[in-house]
Amino acid sequence: MRLILACAALALAAPALARAPVPDNPDIDYPGYQRLVTDLGKVRAERRLAWQDFAHQARAEGALLLDARSESAFRAGHIAGAVNLPFTDFTAESLRAVIGANPDRPIYIYCNNNFSNNRAPVMTKLAPLSLNVQTFVNLYGYGYRNIWELADRIDFEDPKYGWVVETCGTSPLPRPATHRVALGSGWPGGGAGWCRKQFADANCAPNQDNPRIRKGGPWGRPPFR
Repeated sequence: MRLILACAALALAAPALARAPVPDNPDIDYPGYQRLVTDLGKVRAERRLAWQDFAHQARAEGALLLDARSESAFRAGHIAGAVNLPFTDFTAESLRAVIGANPDRPIYIYCNNNFSNNRAPVMTKLAPLSLNVQTFVNLYGYGYRNIWELADRIDFEDPKYGWVVETCGTSPLPRPATHRVALGSGWPGGGAGWCRKQFADANCAPNQDNPRIRKGGPWGRPPFR
């Protein structure tokens, strides 16, 4: 009798346990993403550059060196001349604000997995999930076709790569409104570039030698001006 009652209770509870119908969401398109990734395989393979070519081309007039890591990671260290737009902030509007109106502008990208150091701020990610892959796919999906990716694994401790940080001592620097500049007045070719360095204290003045702030690099000009 108890078994019959238990079965009856389960039968009555079954509709409540059933999953609700899953609605369609036109703003989430995984099959479309799959098609995009498949179509981009050969394109991306032809857009990977060795450091020497990457550095030379990224500093050309009109080029944009884009760092899609988080803002905190960018401030903790990046290649001199790079502009930061975190991947999580990618939208048609934010990309247009940083890249400009020309969808054919040359864009050069790098990510954590381009560095052999495997420590903050460039901890190595799983290879299939590297940020370069996601950045390339998203830029292409938003209509940008002139994308170039750094192929090498480099050591940011080597001064020839022009690694710079935005910290002084142990405290991150403030980010005043004047830090990000209007299109056309930042890195060569325009873009919302990092063109002005403001320091948090007198111990980190721009005229002093500070081992945590490297000046110059392969870009042919100081990273901050």
